[in-house]
Amino acid sequence: MYQQVVAELRTLILTGELAPGERVPSVREIARRWGIAIATATKVMAALRDAGLVETKVGSGTVVAPQPRRARDGEQRSGGRPVLTRGQVMRAAVLVADGEGIEAVSMRRVAVELGVGTMSLYRHVANKDELVTEMVDAVFGEYELPDPGPDGWRAKLELIARRQWELCRRHLWLPAAVSFTRPLLVPNLTAQTEWTLRALDGLGLPTEICIREALTLHGLVITAARAMADEVEAEQETGVTLDRWWIDKRRRAEELLSSGRFPLLAAVPENAVSDLNELFEYSLARHLDGFEVLLSRSA
Repeated sequence: MYQQVVAELRTLILTGELAPGERVPSVREIARRWGIAIATATKVMAALRDAGLVETKVGSGTVVAPQPRRARDGEQRSGGRPVLTRGQVMRAAVLVADGEGIEAVSMRRVAVELGVGTMSLYRHVANKDELVTEMVDAVFGEYELPDPGPDGWRAKLELIARRQWELCRRHLWLPAAVSFTRPLLVPNLTAQTEWTLRALDGLGLPTEICIREALTLHGLVITAARAMADEVEAEQETGVTLDRWWIDKRRRAEELLSSGRFPLLAAVPENAVSDLNELFEYSLARHLDGFEVLLSRSA
């Protein structure tokens, strides 16, 4: 069934029924239209990407590609074969994840992005798990934290939380690639945890409290970032922005809230929860307020 769906969509693209730049069915639409599982529909989309037939554009979702992908300009070649570096592999993998999501990242897909054979990637990474781990390390190394940083524990924690928030906004796949129970032991991510612990050092708190605070702060960022990533994905797949979604749901909301059963919710301004960046800043401020209370009690 998977190959049949790929063949049908491929025919639509090659015959011009789906023109270059035109939006193709999303993964959810493919699953619903052909009656297949989401995992199978994801595999269909990956096959179309690998063939260079579709590409992802921010704000538009997945569209028909203007032409098959070719090797990048400036790629070094020797004897007709590409000469790759580990850095090139990581940059290409991050580019794929940024445009198409972490599920689209595979050794084959990255090879297509680079215009090389899949086997050439195995000289640099053993498998997809190692590839994703190195991608996380690469993006956490995109900026350096100041040493010693701003004065005061609060300013330091605000700094690292906002830096991580910006990373997650730039790389929407990042929140899904990190774990608290099975952390990725990579240098750049580990250095961020160490920097946070230094910000808390000297406050007179037990070590276990300090590491819990470091993890909780990181968790606050990741939780907000996952909500942001989900919203961006929904916008790309449906073409409907969050503001437009609320407009479409306004009639239903008015019917629900005008019943008098929910007077406090009815008094909430319409834009109170639509700005995810403001919601992140509010969550960060209230969390640090609570940590300050903990410090005062410990003192």
